[in-house]
Amino acid sequence: MSVRLDALDRKILAELQEDASQSLDDIAGKVGSSKTPVWNRIRKLREAGVIRRQTVILDPEALGIDACFFVLIRTSEHEKDWQQAFLKALRERPEVLEAHRLAGDIDYILKVCVPNARAYDTFYQALIAEVKIHNVTALLSMEQIKATTALPV
Repeated sequence: MSVRLDALDRKILAELQEDASQSLDDIAGKVGSSKTPVWNRIRKLREAGVIRRQTVILDPEALGIDACFFVLIRTSEHEKDWQQAFLKALRERPEVLEAHRLAGDIDYILKVCVPNARAYDTFYQALIAEVKIHNVTALLSMEQIKATTALPV
């Protein structure tokens, strides 16, 4: 269900996506409003579920996380028990940043960030030991060209 947003809501959301640590005064000044209406709108956007949470974005290289793999998974298993075990395995692994179930020839795609190829292999070995997977293809990202968490509002 989508929420009806006006132009001011969209401006506020754009500012929060750019830097959620900005003060209410700064956001209000940038969107052409005052502090109290901006605060009320942010509160309503949180209550409506438009704003899920606030977080920080870390630099992976600064933390020694130098390898990003996109993992394509095909499975011959489609039973509920297998899927629950697979999803549990993914959710318990912090190196899995994203996981998507796909339409088409590939069943799942994962974004896995680890320090190096050896760490990826450790992840891979643990995953296949836990759940049966028909086929896995790992693609190493050579260069991140664009990355954003900002949605087009």
